Amino acid sequence: MRSKQFRFHPEARQDFRDAIGWYSSRSPTAAKEFRKTVSDVIRHLVQAPWRWPKYCHGTRRFVLHRFPFSIIYLDDPDMLSIVALAHNKRKPGYWKQRL
Repeated sequence: MRSKQFRFHPEARQDFRDAIGWYSSRSPTAAKEFRKTVSDVIRHLVQAPWRWPKYCHGTRRFVLHRFPFSIIYLDDPDMLSIVALAHNKRKPGYWKQRL
């Protein structure tokens, strides 16, 4: 089976950059591990996006285990669209206007 292409919503890309920046200011090692974790998860998502549970507003969600973030995405027929890299304890649903 072929993996889908993926894209970040521009604000989701900024979520990712902001989180990396936050981790970098505290621990370059943690920032590197966070970046690798997100990259690894995206690799899994594009191979089988239906494996993770449906969330709200037609999205799906992958909850990171080591970091307090979730990847919120849309499983469109030809593209996996990452809507948010959302912190699990802050501003729930802030990303809804991105849909």
